[in-house]
Amino acid sequence: MNPQTTPAATPPDTSLATSWGTFELTRYPADPRERLRAWDAADEYLLRHLAGEADSAAGAATELAGRTVAVLGDRWGALTTALAAYRPVQITDSHLGRRATLANLARAGAAVDESRLLTTRDTPPERIDVLLVRVPKSLALLEDQLHRLAPAVHAGTVVVGTGMTTEIHTSTLRLFERILGPTRTSLAVRKARLILCTPDPALDPGPSPWPTRYALPSDIGPVSGRTVVNHAGTFCADRLDIGTRFFLAHLPVPAPGARVVDLGCGNGVVGTAAALAGPGAELVFVDESHQAVASAEETFRANLGPDAPAEFLAADALAADVTAPGSVDLVLNNPPFHSHQATTDATAWRMFTDSKRALRPGGELWVVGNRHLGYHVKLRRLFGNCRVVAGNPKFVVLRAVKR
Repeated sequence: MNPQTTPAATPPDTSLATSWGTFELTRYPADPRERLRAWDAADEYLLRHLAGEADSAAGAATELAGRTVAVLGDRWGALTTALAAYRPVQITDSHLGRRATLANLARAGAAVDESRLLTTRDTPPERIDVLLVRVPKSLALLEDQLHRLAPAVHAGTVVVGTGMTTEIHTSTLRLFERILGPTRTSLAVRKARLILCTPDPALDPGPSPWPTRYALPSDIGPVSGRTVVNHAGTFCADRLDIGTRFFLAHLPVPAPGARVVDLGCGNGVVGTAAALAGPGAELVFVDESHQAVASAEETFRANLGPDAPAEFLAADALAADVTAPGSVDLVLNNPPFHSHQATTDATAWRMFTDSKRALRPGGELWVVGNRHLGYHVKLRRLFGNCRVVAGNPKFVVLRAVKR
């Protein structure tokens, strides 16, 4: 082999074999360089259990035909696609997960009924006969969604959760027990477990504690002492994270009429600060989490009033169907470095490239990130320039200008 040649990355395995057929599944957006599959052992374990193949103690296969099946937290549509013949209702917080589901269903030749692909903000079904739960990273999101779904669950509902052993804790089981009913776990298989819950209709779990609100510190500029609203699952829902706090201390002041995007907005505190600092700016809040977008809207409205102009979008970064090229003056970005449980810079890179496309000449991208992530290298490669606005031992604020 030529030493100057880098071998191509092995593409990820895309074939999921189940009792209902073999399905070609990908994440969204598909990136073979990441070598990340659209399912894992927890999804496979749940599907084998439903087919009566996982363990003899569980008894016969779960009857799905003619029953209302709801799938909560299906990460990339693996469960929804494998069970497409039963027309399950998917409930997800992830815009990217929903896009993956649509693509995977189409690839499988399944009928696509988008009315059955719900977000965590939509009204859930009135009755659920089979509830399948892919345990999310956020315990708060699980709590909120179990509260929302509990009225639809009845004594005969089959409730099965799934997750990797690192994702299922005593606190996870306690939520199922407190909100739905008695709960036990399966043996671990390939580092995955099942959660088996027997609904108790007489149980009164009380109201959901979400959303929550808190007042910001008094020393962070225009949003000092302001109210932040957090729906379950939003990043740092109980406090202001230190990266955002550092960013708030160094934000630029938007010019009147400037179109400003809070990209990966979370609870919207950065975009709200920009709106307060630059009256007359036009704010756009974008996140792939529906919970985050709802939080950002309520945070913005709580501080600027119900009629202040702003847009709130659940979207894939600043894709072409979200923002026209050359239409943005300023992008403010605190990018994530993970996608569900996988650590990756793919999301940050997509945010940076989309920002360059969306910015007008002279427009600016401002980024805060952990110093060790080296975002300045990526931004300099992409924009041809990058300046460190501020830094401390943990974080840097970077500024790149579209030439």
